[in-house]
Amino acid sequence: MELRVLGCHGGETPKHRTSSFLLDGTTAIDAGAVTSMLTLEEQHRIETVLVSHAHLDHVRDLATLADNRCQQGGQPLVIAGIPETIAVLRKHFFNDLLWPDFSKIPLGGQGKTMTIELRTIEPEKAVRLGGNEVTPVLVHHTIDACGFVVRTPTGALAYSGDTGPTERLWEHLAGCADLRALLMEISFPSEHHRLAKVSGHHTPETLEVELRKLDRLAGPGQDAARQLPVLLYHIKPVFEGQVERELAKIAHRNLEICRLGEQFIL
Repeated sequence: MELRVLGCHGGETPKHRTSSFLLDGTTAIDAGAVTSMLTLEEQHRIETVLVSHAHLDHVRDLATLADNRCQQGGQPLVIAGIPETIAVLRKHFFNDLLWPDFSKIPLGGQGKTMTIELRTIEPEKAVRLGGNEVTPVLVHHTIDACGFVVRTPTGALAYSGDTGPTERLWEHLAGCADLRALLMEISFPSEHHRLAKVSGHHTPETLEVELRKLDRLAGPGQDAARQLPVLLYHIKPVFEGQVERELAKIAHRNLEICRLGEQFIL
């Protein structure tokens, strides 16, 4: 399993890009930095985009990705999310006002095959998408949002999406014996815990508490849970240095902060 970091920050500057990851070259997880980080050829290989929620920093490159796909031809781009997310994309994004509705525009401008397919997937129901088994799991954010467990032929990857303290994600991961890594959000320093709480995000303090839930659920496998690679993303650029210093104090965890352009073989 190959994971490529396209965007891993909670804001943007010339050195920061918002949330977007590429799994095995064909499945994008969120779309904050797809077209800004991939060549046309790499974009064309994408079969599926999993969208955790409808906030702009996770969906904005769907616009240019769809536009490029329409001109490139090939197969429709599947954009998948929970019902609430797909409803927002239909009403407020691909609505022929903010952006053309590419679910009604044929590939190459002709024929009967549309450029994108907006596909609804139900929480905690596994579906086959792009050769993988994908299970959305609801998490705690300011709007309806989910994380994903993606099972590939070589193992599983979990993605938290944007979330503060939650429960069901950890319960679901406890039964995931083939889990290779967890992509976990972290946004604010601990002194900004009130802002993190109202905005549905984590601080190093709440992250440390949250990871203990996985330990408890793992039972006898607690040591393995502590060695699980936890790949951290979504740090706010303004607080980057402070958050990284606080994360360095968390002991007995296999934490790694994602960097733009990194590739992980899991």
